Amino acid sequence: MFGEKPTCSKCNKEIKANDVVFVKMRYPMYKGMTEITAFLRNEGSFICENCYNKKSN
Repeated sequence: MFGEKPTCSKCNKEIKANDVVFVKMRYPMYKGMTEITAFLRNEGSFICENCYNKKSN
């Protein structure tokens, strides 16, 4: 888990810097989140823009 690159939950494409992604997650009940990237990796599932657009159409 530690050090793994984030991937799309639908197509397993690696998420790279500056890619547009959608994150499915529950709204956090914590306050003062400082490390947003780590939080998203631990609590969310990424969906790449292509997969999201396929679902929307």
